[in-house]
Amino acid sequence: MSVRALKAAVRDVPDFPKPGILFKDITPILKDPALFHEAIGLFARRHRGKGIRKVAVIDARGFLFGSALAYTLKAGLVPIRKKGKLPYRTFEATYDLEYGSATLSIHTDAFEPGEPVLLLDDLLATGGTALASAELIERAGGRVVELDFLIELSFLKGREKLARYPIFAPIRF
Repeated sequence: MSVRALKAAVRDVPDFPKPGILFKDITPILKDPALFHEAIGLFARRHRGKGIRKVAVIDARGFLFGSALAYTLKAGLVPIRKKGKLPYRTFEATYDLEYGSATLSIHTDAFEPGEPVLLLDDLLATGGTALASAELIERAGGRVVELDFLIELSFLKGREKLARYPIFAPIRF
């Protein structure tokens, strides 16, 4: 199994969620046990034994990979959710989208001061969601070790917005 096999399994869905968008669908990876195992393994091999205490995941597709990775690394899992979805006290960050803005939340007690955190999501596009999430982690006391994505859409230049953080993305379009 290889990154090439994972990349080949990503399905293009034109005009989703709106006309002009070419959506990168990861469900073929999720439904295939060998591919899903390989995807988690890519991240686990990279971080095993490196002291990651928490895996922070972005609502909602980040949850799919992050839960399995946190379990594998014997780390805690911290959800970063859309505004109004977390039940306890939160920090919030609002960021711009190409068609408006969005707000993310994290629990105020998500991390111990300086705790090493891996931020994981399925896809890096423009970088706005990831940047807001990394800033929330830091505001809540965590130390961002790396930002990991299964897929990076290089042509959208999200990596540039995240230049102050190490980034890993094995599949690039």
